[in-house]
Amino acid sequence: MFNDMFLIFGLGTTEIILIVLVVLLLFGGKKIPELMRGVGKGVKSFKDGIQGMDDEIKDISKDKPTSEKKTPPTDPAG
Repeated sequence: MFNDMFLIFGLGTTEIILIVLVVLLLFGGKKIPELMRGVGKGVKSFKDGIQGMDDEIKDISKDKPTSEKKTPPTDPAG
């Protein structure tokens, strides 16, 4: 599954290793956990926002009456 995601972008194993090495050189070993923690918090915040929107949509659809019972009109002539 992991390889399938990178095949979409046309990345092979060599390219992935090269990218990881460049990231290590740019940010260093101590900064990477901090960066990943920030990415994780961002993803969690995004998921919470999506879940909140889903909850609001469900609440709105629950409050809206789906069908009203209609009584047939009575004949005043009778």
